Amino acid sequence: MKLTGALKSSFVAGLILITPLAVTLYVLRLVVNWSLQFVNPVVQSTRLTQYTGNIEAVAQVVAAVSIVVSITLLGYLAQKSVGQQLFGSVGRVVNVVPLVSIIYGSVRQVANSLVERKTNYDGVVLVEYPRDGLYSIGLVTGESPQAVVEYTGQPVYNVFLPNSPNPTGGRLVLLPEDEVHELDMSVRQGMRLIVTTGMNDEQPPTAAVDALPDGATADYFDNSRR
Repeated sequence: MKLTGALKSSFVAGLILITPLAVTLYVLRLVVNWSLQFVNPVVQSTRLTQYTGNIEAVAQVVAAVSIVVSITLLGYLAQKSVGQQLFGSVGRVVNVVPLVSIIYGSVRQVANSLVERKTNYDGVVLVEYPRDGLYSIGLVTGESPQAVVEYTGQPVYNVFLPNSPNPTGGRLVLLPEDEVHELDMSVRQGMRLIVTTGMNDEQPPTAAVDALPDGATADYFDNSRR
């Protein structure tokens, strides 16, 4: 029994050690594969491999760096008066197209909420969804149309429930006022909580350690600090 307990404790401790690394590598692989969708067309259109000794990996790195530099320059330009006028004109043109304006406006609003303190969202709320006893983070986008209020007989709010970790997708729910619980949290904090899938730096991840058998990892973590 002692051998079985020791093996179990060692396996769980090893699992805790390996799992974060495995998940990190998996996420990085997803990010790299997603990034290659933008990098490879640049490599092919500019024929960068001809200038990197036909080494595709080097060409991809050069293309990725070029994209990052270009985005940084655009961001710098967007902060200047000339850039604000230019990109403002582009935004006004996009807003003319019916379907494109909705998609563009929604994505931009979500992106702005991650970095700016002022957003078009009214606040962060907690709602019981998709069932009672299970809560989801929501963003109040405004009050519901008068027709909805007349039907329900009480104030109703439009609440957007973003997906995690991709907040550009989600669903709109119309909830009565008594089912919307306002949180003491900024929109930026709420969005970052959604994007990071709840991994908040202010709260260390101790749940996995607490789930271990008594004494399973005490010696391990004590030794790791030495």
